[in-house]
Amino acid sequence: MTVRDPQDGGVIDKGICLFFSAPKSFTGEDMGELQLHGGRAVVAAALSALGRLPGLRPADAGEFTRRAFVNGRLDLVETEGLGDVINAETKGQLELAQRLAGGHLSRRVEHWRSELVSTMARLEASIDFSDEGDVGDVGDAALGARVGTVLIELERVLDDKGRGERLRGGVHVAIAGPPNAGKSTLLNRLARRDAAIVSPIAGTTRDVIEVQLDLDGIPVTLADTAGLREGGDPIEVIGVERALARVAASDLVLWLEAADEVSGKPPFMHLRLVRVRTKVDLASRKVPESDGIGVSAVTGEGMDALLDVLSERARDLAGADEHVLITHARQRVMLSACADELRAFRLMAGEEGAELRAERLRLAVRALERLSGRVDVEDVLGEIFASFCIGK
Repeated sequence: MTVRDPQDGGVIDKGICLFFSAPKSFTGEDMGELQLHGGRAVVAAALSALGRLPGLRPADAGEFTRRAFVNGRLDLVETEGLGDVINAETKGQLELAQRLAGGHLSRRVEHWRSELVSTMARLEASIDFSDEGDVGDVGDAALGARVGTVLIELERVLDDKGRGERLRGGVHVAIAGPPNAGKSTLLNRLARRDAAIVSPIAGTTRDVIEVQLDLDGIPVTLADTAGLREGGDPIEVIGVERALARVAASDLVLWLEAADEVSGKPPFMHLRLVRVRTKVDLASRKVPESDGIGVSAVTGEGMDALLDVLSERARDLAGADEHVLITHARQRVMLSACADELRAFRLMAGEEGAELRAERLRLAVRALERLSGRVDVEDVLGEIFASFCIGK
């Protein structure tokens, strides 16, 4: 079809016009879509012509997705997943976001909610109609078993050690070691560009320098830090303090020492540490495997082995080979709140006070409903949709 400006009849472009009828459209409303060539002049002319039509205005950021949420086409978890799809930069991030947007967590949440609502109904019936013969005794064992099943499933999802959030935000790796251990040279080699200044002068690196990598689909933030040593001028001391802070906050640490240096213990304890022996091209001896991975950022020796280890560790830390479901802190908070209420319910089993036990179930269900967006969502909608592109 030919798209013309309704004001003067001028041709804007030739393209396709599609109509999506409610309620099966993305937003659940009647929608029209123009598919045009993507040149700036074409887009500008089409928007200008549409903007002159009465009742039309540009969409706000995330407005289509917000309409889909309001009309029940998406719940809040799926909405967050769609936002992550838009912002995904690596294959691993995209796969995780698509699971969330596709309803993997939402279906689990709805199942848990249904089980808890059914359990709560039985318990409240025993409270409200205790004198009715057909209500009967609901039985603590039966209620406890149903709640226990939901709690076990919840705890399995929560027991992911933050892998989903780490995959979404990236694995943070710090390069640490004494001065002149080759940290900046290694960073440049891994980044394939001159991101850091390399110099034989000890203490050249003062501040933390970051580069972003994609390792086998996992986003990795690699940080070059100041050489760790005592003394130095006041600025170098600050650099060392920042280096230690970055090491403490990192998911993984590459501890570098030159191959010919006497191997010693790092001046800190870190659960996830990979020892790397640098400058093997200048070494007078072969580096034993027990001393770490021998590499040369100049010749490339050992770099493939180091990248293999980095990729393997990053995939493990991000849960790339597992079906993790939690990607946002809000999701973890709501699921944890539900689990806490269910644990409290089980501790009360067998005690008097059925009303209090029913209240625990109500609070657990409410936490799941807040997660999916059934209740109390206005305070989080603005934050979620602020990260969306205009329209979508």
